[in-house]
Parts: sequence; C-alpha cells; structure tokens
Amino acid sequence: MLPEVLRDAVVADDVLSLRPDYRALLLVVEDISPGPGDDASEALLLRAESTAIALTAGAPVEELPHVAAWRDAYRAFGAKPQRTRSSLEALTRRAAAGLPRVTRATDVYNALSVIHQVPLGGEDLDRYAGAPRLVRASGDELFDTTAGGEEVVEHPCPGEVVWRDDVGVTCRRWSWRQGRRTRLGEGTTRALFVLDALAPMSDDALTAAADELVAHLGPRARSQRRVLGAAG
Repeated sequence: MLPEVLRDAVVADDVLSLRPDYRALLLVVEDISPGPGDDASEALLLRAESTAIALTAGAPVEELPHVAAWRDAYRAFGAKPQRTRSSLEALTRRAAAGLPRVTRATDVYNALSVIHQVPLGGEDLDRYAGAPRLVRASGDELFDTTAGGEEVVEHPCPGEVVWRDDVGVTCRRWSWRQGRRTRLGEGTTRALFVLDALAPMSDDALTAAADELVAHLGPRARSQRRVLGAAG
C-alpha cells in the first residue's frame, strides 16, 4: 500500500490547465544514509558541474530544452523567468562556477537535477504535515524563509503555483524556492522527493532520474513512488 503522503497527493486542475503535459514523480525514500557530504556525493557534484559545462558549450542555459519549457511554464502564471528561475535553471547556471555543498542527500539531489536536467526537490518527511498538493495560491498561505539573514514568514502571490502541505507552502513558484521548515538536514533519514517534468522530457527519462536518485541515497534506501499529472 502507498503511504498517505503519496496516496493523497494532488495536482490541482487549474495547475494542469497551465501545462497539460506536466508530470510530478513523487518519491518517498526511507533509510537514507544521513550526514554531511562524502566522497561519493562529491564525485556526483563534480560530474554535474562537468555536465553543465558540456551542455552550455553550444547554447545558453535558457535555450536548453527543459529549461526553456520551464521558462514558458513560469510565464503562464505571471512569473518573469529572467527574475524567477526554476531550480533546474538556477543550478545549471551555477554549476560551471561550482554547485553548493550542503548535506549528503541535498548534494545528491542537486547534482542529479543538473545531470538529468529536471527540477528536483527534497522534503524531510519528519517535518512534513499531511500530503503534498500543487495548487494555485490564494495569497494568504504561510511560507517560512530567510531574508537578510533573518528568519521571516512570507506569503505567495495570488495565482502563483506552489507546493504545500497542511501547514503552509513548502516550495514557491513550482520549484523556485524551498521553505526552511521541511528542508533536508544532516540527520534526515526519511524524505519526499519531487521531480517535475514537462515536454520534451519523456516518462522514461523521468523514471531514470528517480532510479538514480534512490541508488545514490544509501545502501539501505527503500522507496515508493507515484506519478501525478499527464502520466498519472
């Protein structure tokens, strides 16, 4: 049986109307190897940095196929992609100068986001409340973040596409910025990962990204998944 966090997950119809080709692969992984970055995660980050350099050798980042698709999706709900970039675009742009080193699990999913060219985020299941929903925001939802080095609570713009749980927004503007409350830490052993896909990314490519993610999260990692949207 699927856990509740997967069984009750929803992508709202008014989100799918923006991009009928959208798919979300939700992945629950348990028994993740916790801790800071190690040699294996460092090797994956170096591979991602080399991948980004190769991808952008013949074209600017904004013309990469999946990046370009996400820029169009952001325009569909009123975001300006030159100011608000998907996590995929932001990481790909940053990779040539060096990706961030955070925790082992975060480093793994950031690296694989660049390698597989897919927005990919992780949420600590022990800090999560209820099931994930991808919705158009009303504007009064709570989003806990950091501004100027201080912890603050913000609100999304009305109509903005957000991931949320029972408490509030966990990620703004589809994959732009993650909140503090549910982000992975060095002690995280249970996580929900979200892989966001648009055409031209195929279902097979999306599955391959999820498979490699689980393979890099530790020798005892166990996973369950569900696809929502066009293929769900």
